[in-house]
Amino acid sequence: MIDLLIIGGGPAGYVAAERAGHAGLKVVLFEKSAMGGVCLNEGCIPTKTLLYSAKTYENALHGDSYGVFGDNIRFDYGKMLSRKKKVVRKLVLGVEGSMKKNNVEVVKGEATIKGRSSEGIEVTCNDVNYIGKNLLICTGSESSVPPIPGLKEAGDIIVTNREILEMTERPESLVVIGGGVIGMEFASFFNSLGTKVTVIEMLPEIIGGMDPEISAMLRQIYTKKGIEFNINSKVVKVEGNKVVYEKDGASHEVVGDKILLSVGRRPVTKGFGLENLNIELEYNGIKVDNKMRTNVPGVFAAGDVTGFSLLAHTASREGEVVVNNLIGKTDIMRYNAIPGVVYTNPEVAGVGETEESAKAKNIAYKVAKLPMLFSGRFVAENEGLNGMCKVLIGEKYGEVIGVHMLGNPSSEIIYGACMAIEQEMTLNEMKEVVFPHPTVSEIFKEVIFSF
Repeated sequence: MIDLLIIGGGPAGYVAAERAGHAGLKVVLFEKSAMGGVCLNEGCIPTKTLLYSAKTYENALHGDSYGVFGDNIRFDYGKMLSRKKKVVRKLVLGVEGSMKKNNVEVVKGEATIKGRSSEGIEVTCNDVNYIGKNLLICTGSESSVPPIPGLKEAGDIIVTNREILEMTERPESLVVIGGGVIGMEFASFFNSLGTKVTVIEMLPEIIGGMDPEISAMLRQIYTKKGIEFNINSKVVKVEGNKVVYEKDGASHEVVGDKILLSVGRRPVTKGFGLENLNIELEYNGIKVDNKMRTNVPGVFAAGDVTGFSLLAHTASREGEVVVNNLIGKTDIMRYNAIPGVVYTNPEVAGVGETEESAKAKNIAYKVAKLPMLFSGRFVAENEGLNGMCKVLIGEKYGEVIGVHMLGNPSSEIIYGACMAIEQEMTLNEMKEVVFPHPTVSEIFKEVIFSF
């Protein structure tokens, strides 16, 4: 009898397997492709590897601002791709090594849920049956393909996050349909390399879900860098390499060598026998409670397949919650302190409530914000650039309820705000925290003292 069967080796699946194996449970993990899932192979890691190459190139181009000069500064797109593949391969091997270290049996192949018997939950893979006490479903998500006329006919001009990572040549022009996180990161990358980028977004602002004021600031920065933005715009059809969209009641069109579809992702709930367990669905994904339990005893779900918070770090934490409860440690999933990051240049990071979400929930709050120029370290390392840090404090208890930042390296310091929200730290408690000087993170404390 196997303690835990896991379908899917992405951030939810492999982290849960690692934790369960370390705790002494007998674990079998099924993965039909490469370990690490979309995040490691087609998302988080390869995109950030490429974005760092682009950032390095940009820094070299503007080195004269820091008294550093170089001749014939150029990039090699092929070498960028080669490095991306090397990084991915190294990290995949690391995940596989972790599975061996923690005595997790990894089965490569497509797993199918057969149902529940008196013996347990039955899963088959490669014509072998496996019986488990518990099942964790971590099948992830896939790119959404909207019903836009002409997409199929456009052929390989249309790419998603998967195909664009495998392009061997840099396009001279790129049209991005969808100005969310994925769309903006690819827009940032290709803009840095000289590609003419046009972003078409249906919503009033890019990177929806982040603080709108900061999103608008990022859009203004990239407009100056040469990206053309069309917000409040709806794509109505594609004709070859031409995208036709409506804006302000008028029809417009733009042409690109490639067209990136980046309109979100949807949970993968079909093709592996989920219907054989009569699992209840919600948000187009699997419905779970705060312990990641489905409506079927012994069956759990974590990661993008729940359709709730489609982020790798959310998935990993959800996998940990499942394992903790299996080994007798009561744990629940909380979503109030899940950070969101956009790895553009400059970076955007946020956690907790925005002003808009606080108003929607009738949460009384106070807000303060400062330019990133109030940080000495930021001024020293960001010639001619600025950004912002915004902090929301709940009026009832005086606790930190939201922090939002624009400026490098927001991704590396937002965790401090996550801890403050998770621990319900008050304004006065935050004032007593000692920040290292000089660091960009001090901007957080500067804003706290401005209340």
